[in-house]
Amino acid sequence: MLEEQAYEYLLAAYIMEVQIRYRRFIYNGFVEEQLKQVANCLTANTAKFGIVLCGGCGNGKTTMLKALQNLVRRLEILKPNLSPNAGHSSDNYYSFTIVNAMQIVQIRKTDYNKFCKLAEADILGIDDIGTEPAEVQDYGNFIYPIKELLAMRYDAQLFTVFTTNLEPKEIRQRYGDRIADRLNEMMTKVVYRNLTYRTENAQMADSQG
Repeated sequence: MLEEQAYEYLLAAYIMEVQIRYRRFIYNGFVEEQLKQVANCLTANTAKFGIVLCGGCGNGKTTMLKALQNLVRRLEILKPNLSPNAGHSSDNYYSFTIVNAMQIVQIRKTDYNKFCKLAEADILGIDDIGTEPAEVQDYGNFIYPIKELLAMRYDAQLFTVFTTNLEPKEIRQRYGDRIADRLNEMMTKVVYRNLTYRTENAQMADSQG
């Protein structure tokens, strides 16, 4: 797919996601640049295999993540080495799983097999990295769920997208040099510099009420 086509698909998916949440889609230079960067990440011939969406609260990162998930599902992308006649089994197509960072911590503590399956997902989206406790105690042992998950994804070279309100230097401070260096290698950074859309949508709702 050409980058221009990917941009148009992403734009449509993004608008749909905003409308599903009963919000007004606000198109501006920030959104255009963010969509272009993500479209480039998905179509460029690069060694990167992930995207980090970073910036302040309420400025569209989670919306982009969900739009990307819906787009991948609708495109029904066949896995390598499968012919177009392979059938419509869900196992034949790339899946896109989204999970919150806090949920990952809970899954790691309560169901390690589920945690490992999550780490093996075709495409994994992690929302709000940095809101979870960096370390948790499990039967007297300290575990680091997000660090562990990201390391597993890196080793398997599986496509990963995550959102965070952390600055790049805060990611390094929180998760350490080893994970930060691996993220630099595997992920393209898309920085969200715009202000929150929640206030603008709330003002619109008040004026219509």
